[in-house]
Amino acid sequence: MVANARSRGGAPVHVRKLVMGFIAGFIAVLLFHQPALAVLAKIGFVQAGTYSMAAAGPLHVPQVVSLAFWGGVWGVLFAAIEHRFPRGAMYWVYALAFGAILPSLVAWFVVAPMKGLPMAAGWQASRMATGLIINGAWGVGTALLFSLTRRIG
Repeated sequence: MVANARSRGGAPVHVRKLVMGFIAGFIAVLLFHQPALAVLAKIGFVQAGTYSMAAAGPLHVPQVVSLAFWGGVWGVLFAAIEHRFPRGAMYWVYALAFGAILPSLVAWFVVAPMKGLPMAAGWQASRMATGLIINGAWGVGTALLFSLTRRIG
């Protein structure tokens, strides 16, 4: 028996699909988000470290693990709604937009103020663009990994 959850519209969402979304989002941070940040740092667009092992949050886990966990949480949301994305080339555009826009807005207007940081990266265009780019890379990576898990599973 496969456990089901109900989406807002009442349609069943398989828990396995949500778990696969978490895994895809978690791994996408490691394989797409952080490398995109590394490329931006390498070309001098941003000054940032990648794969940081510095303690983060109340649990003092490495920052990269914290980022990957939250990538997994976003991956669950991705898995819950991606069935509404068009298929074909537009699927990838939607995945890019999902990753670039939603996590960036939450980071800018929810997370930053909670941490006492300026909203929207202080309205600095390069920092805002960095968020959009690396989160967009995460979105495409999550879609790719999620698609692979669906083919395998």
